Amino acid sequence: MYSMTTLSPKRAAILTFIRDRIADHGQPPSLAEISEAFGFASRSVARKHIVALTEAGFIDVTPNQARGIRLARHQRRPEVLEIPVLGRVAAGRPIDPDVGVHDHLVFDARMFARTPDFLLQVAGDSMIGDGILDGDLVGVKRQRDARNGQIVVARLDGEVTIKRLELNRDSVRLMPRNPDYAPIVVDAEQELVIEGIFCGLVRR
Repeated sequence: MYSMTTLSPKRAAILTFIRDRIADHGQPPSLAEISEAFGFASRSVARKHIVALTEAGFIDVTPNQARGIRLARHQRRPEVLEIPVLGRVAAGRPIDPDVGVHDHLVFDARMFARTPDFLLQVAGDSMIGDGILDGDLVGVKRQRDARNGQIVVARLDGEVTIKRLELNRDSVRLMPRNPDYAPIVVDAEQELVIEGIFCGLVRR
């Protein structure tokens, strides 16, 4: 059995794409969708990568099905998740994050579209338009890149906040979802780091 680190960057990216499509849409991508996403000249190129991932044991493929790709059992998410609670994140003006693990909570994995790496407690009301309220626990998938329009946990000059990411040709803004708050415009000299993307919440 191969490990993730032995996959080529391209095949690792394809495997991640398959996982994300299953999480986001409830079904795997077709060969045509994989070809389009990665700019392959034909489906046969995508098929070679899928065969390689199958042989490596990461996925299973049902023959003669347009969406016959399935994650191998060891690649599927567990039914129960134990997730660390790391502190607070501002839904308002950025605040310094509380550092360290405060607690561990156990959840049914079906509660989240993507498996979060950690939970943060929301402080503030700037994201109420997206249903994120003061005191909610938000699940965060740790990653450094995000697409335009995604809800992200961002570190701006060392302070952490949760906002929608708006990427324009000549500007980056962190957008609240409450008209009482102004967008945070990221200046060129400021350091912006995406800590992760929002993947669900828990209200206690």
